[in-house]
Amino acid sequence: MRQLGAAFLQDRAPVLPAGHAQASETPMDTVIFRIAAPEALAAASVSGAYEGEAFDHADGFIHCSARSQVAGTLQAHFAGADRLAVAEIDAAALGETLKWETSRGGEKFPHVYGVIPWSAVRTVHLISRDEEGAWRLPEELCP
Repeated sequence: MRQLGAAFLQDRAPVLPAGHAQASETPMDTVIFRIAAPEALAAASVSGAYEGEAFDHADGFIHCSARSQVAGTLQAHFAGADRLAVAEIDAAALGETLKWETSRGGEKFPHVYGVIPWSAVRTVHLISRDEEGAWRLPEELCP
């Protein structure tokens, strides 16, 4: 089990540019992303699994995003947050618990029906806002 440490959590500076229906069994990306409170991912690093948060439990799955959806998810669902963590997850490690389902705007989003084992997490990025309020994302999170 990996511990969440300073080298594992990475702050980077680039600025983010502005801007449930049918399931698919075919993975669309090899890496998916989970946006969460830093404390929630830190706890998962200790427990060995990320179980989602209250809104995930209410919907019956853990909400994730493809790389190209991270910016839109931040804007649509995290307007009140100032600092978040983004887990980069190996999609293949999730097996059949990962489903790509039509959601916001008719796009297919990755949903995890079960827990995300910490061993599937490749890295975690800490993100925050710049002086103008835009999210600063590391290059690997930009589409």
